[in-house]
Amino acid sequence: MSWMQWYDSLHKPGWTPDPGTISVIWQILYPIILFSFSYVFLKAFRGKIPRSAALPFAINLVANVAFTPVFFGVRSLVFASFDIVVVLVTLLWGMGMIWRYHRWVAIVQIPYLIWVAIATTLQLTILQMNVISP
Repeated sequence: MSWMQWYDSLHKPGWTPDPGTISVIWQILYPIILFSFSYVFLKAFRGKIPRSAALPFAINLVANVAFTPVFFGVRSLVFASFDIVVVLVTLLWGMGMIWRYHRWVAIVQIPYLIWVAIATTLQLTILQMNVISP
């Protein structure tokens, strides 16, 4: 079964965005993430901010990249749910860590935070509908 057939076979809430909408959202978010995260990593590398301030951004990036292979490749709703919670928690942690050094970086994460909150709710709902109480 292809990944799309598998995804289509899952029980999902009625408010699930279609794949085209999700694609557009990421096309908007990825440049924001690329620019702001690169700025944080550069500042940490140059010693302008503590490296600990960049840690949540690094973890977030790894978890964000891991979501698609975990969800669509491994097809694990449980691991994908854990992963998306890590994305949400590290995003909040990163926004809090960077606030005292470069507030604009935290502020530009707001669209990403809104989407990750929606995606986390969606993922946990899909987990509940398909694994916990199908």
